[in-house]
Amino acid sequence: MNDIRRTILWVIFGFSMVMLWDQWQVYNGKKATFFPNPAQQTAPTATGAPGAVPVANTAGVPSAAGSSPNVAAVPTGAIAAPVAAPAVKERIEVTTDVLKLTFDTEGGSLVRTEFLKHTDMADKSKNFVLLDDTKDRVYMAQTGVIGGSAAGAFPTHKTPMTVSAQRALKDGESEMTVRFTSGDVGGIKLIKTYTLRRGAYDMAVKHELTNLSATPLSPQLYLQLVRDGGKPSGESSFYSTFTGPAVYTAAKKYQKAEFADIKKKNADYEKQSSDGYVSMVQHYFASAWMLPEGVPRSISIDGVDIGSPVADCCYRATMIAPLDSIAPGATKAVEAKFFAGPQVETELEKLAPGLELVKDYGWLTILAKPLYWLLDKLHGFIQNWGWSIVALVLLLKAAFYWLNAKAYASMAKMKAVNPKITEMRERLKDNPQQMQQEMMRIYREEKVNPMGGCFPIMIQIPVFIALYWVLLSSVEMRNVPWILWIKDLSSPDPFYILPLVMTATTLLQTSLNPAPPDPMQAKMMWFMPLIFSVMFFFFPAGLVLYWITNNILSILQQWIINTRMGVPPQFNLPKFK
Repeated sequence: MNDIRRTILWVIFGFSMVMLWDQWQVYNGKKATFFPNPAQQTAPTATGAPGAVPVANTAGVPSAAGSSPNVAAVPTGAIAAPVAAPAVKERIEVTTDVLKLTFDTEGGSLVRTEFLKHTDMADKSKNFVLLDDTKDRVYMAQTGVIGGSAAGAFPTHKTPMTVSAQRALKDGESEMTVRFTSGDVGGIKLIKTYTLRRGAYDMAVKHELTNLSATPLSPQLYLQLVRDGGKPSGESSFYSTFTGPAVYTAAKKYQKAEFADIKKKNADYEKQSSDGYVSMVQHYFASAWMLPEGVPRSISIDGVDIGSPVADCCYRATMIAPLDSIAPGATKAVEAKFFAGPQVETELEKLAPGLELVKDYGWLTILAKPLYWLLDKLHGFIQNWGWSIVALVLLLKAAFYWLNAKAYASMAKMKAVNPKITEMRERLKDNPQQMQQEMMRIYREEKVNPMGGCFPIMIQIPVFIALYWVLLSSVEMRNVPWILWIKDLSSPDPFYILPLVMTATTLLQTSLNPAPPDPMQAKMMWFMPLIFSVMFFFFPAGLVLYWITNNILSILQQWIINTRMGVPPQFNLPKFK
């Protein structure tokens, strides 16, 4: 029974890990890790007003799905240049201490964000780029005004604008502005002002709409993110994290939309709200548009063909906010906020309610968030993320000490009676029914619970899976060294030393258990840890470090408890004959 119990535990644990990983890949719209099928990439079909014609390198916006009847459609076609505006578009670069931004005078759109404090995973000699608009990638932040009597009657993200901007944040300055001004388009002049702050990845975006016509106008402001469906460069092909649009509202909280669901038009999210944000999320980084709470907005997530050569282009997350009527000569100002940066949980919490959820822990968020909080506090003292991981696992093992002690004590009792069980099984191998009865009698007399070691360990599994997601999702580990040869806790060990140590400690744990007499069970007891360990050769060093620490502490505790109970630890090597 002891052998069967251990075998079942290993099989369930190993198979669960494999299947959980495989299904997580599928759930995130990626190839299955262990049984991949060729991915079929199909550009999404543009939706929107009948007869809308996509224009190359132009992200058109159809009416928001589920929006009110009075919400106008954002035109998909090119917009004629307004009076008093330049006909030739220009791209300008603006630099702060943490960002290098590229704006397009066509619509005043943000088309490139380079992070000066984060290097690229694929080429660490370069800075990381999130938003980009090239022949290989499409990822832009755009805004404009709709609601005129004809498509494109107001200034949109295709309207040429003049720019007034300071090109770099100077020493001693805390903020700078970039201002785009349109001409008179349909009676509306739009002034769009970005305010950038020192050390910040978020920026205020003010839209000032002036009615230059002789009649009242009721425009609507739209804010959108447009992105291709490609996987972020430098990502591991062995594991997958979520990439795609996400919506947050107070009513329905955090809602992700898979690219595959968007193509099928079955993405489920709240389409009307007066709070929250729309975002594009990927591993470690995110972008988001935010409007002030209380401002009604329609929300749309869809696909559009913008004529780009980039594969699987494009997907779009949009907010449309109807504005009050603007009297002739009057100006209406709407404040918004845009974020493009790393998913530092403590910073995201300050920007908007629920924005920290773009750092996605999945269904174990309730456990993962306090674990991250504790890890962050430990780092405040230790100032090294690698040793902070070790300290966190040490605290968790201390917190679960009595549960583990109970489990190991039960295992020690089972180990003590195992010679009796082995002798009895050999003696009654031809009488299975009597063997089972005799086995239960031995357990009763020795006061041993065959399952006593399972439940204390199973209770802890969600906690350690949550910690796994904390370490996998935390941008703080990205390109951060631990010691010696470990220069990046978010990348695999370049010399495979940590995975080899992890494999050795896993096999040592296995060898401390008595070898099952059944050859098949003996093979399973050794093959499952080996199979499980192979996965860690492709995992980030920080994750492997956490598992090694857990293994070593478990071995020490098991050794101490066995010794105290008079069951000296023995190394049982496999016998596969």
